[in-house]
Amino acid sequence: MKWLIPMTCLMLMGLVGRVHAHGVEIEYQSTQALDIQATYDTGEPMKNAQVSVYAPGKDTPWLTGTTNDQGRFTFAPDTSQPGNWEVKVRLAGHGGILAIPVAANQGGANQGGTAIAQKHTGYTPLQQGVMTLSVIWGLVGTALFFARRK
Repeated sequence: MKWLIPMTCLMLMGLVGRVHAHGVEIEYQSTQALDIQATYDTGEPMKNAQVSVYAPGKDTPWLTGTTNDQGRFTFAPDTSQPGNWEVKVRLAGHGGILAIPVAANQGGANQGGTAIAQKHTGYTPLQQGVMTLSVIWGLVGTALFFARRK
């Protein structure tokens, strides 16, 4: 039982650190076609990411493809279907959805825009507290299991 308190303190010190993950930033520019730029929050391009383009009000992709080595994907939306076109970009669990407003028969989208998705900078204090209590509960249970009299 003497080792229980120091071991618990060591475990708590290990849980204090932040957990880092990639966030995603997706941009587009309006030209005759739409140019999508997908990068991680570090600025690294999302190479060969899966791209799905959805026409307004549709559940099935209107177009699918992959980004190039610079994280770019270009497509020309059908302007006979005005509304918000959704572009989903995914790669290895990272990604985001970008809604691009497209006006009727005006040759493309309105203004450029940016979507930041899955920007995960760490756990909330509540999540950290629950995880810490779970670890403590597990340590106490394990210590009591091994300390029991046979």
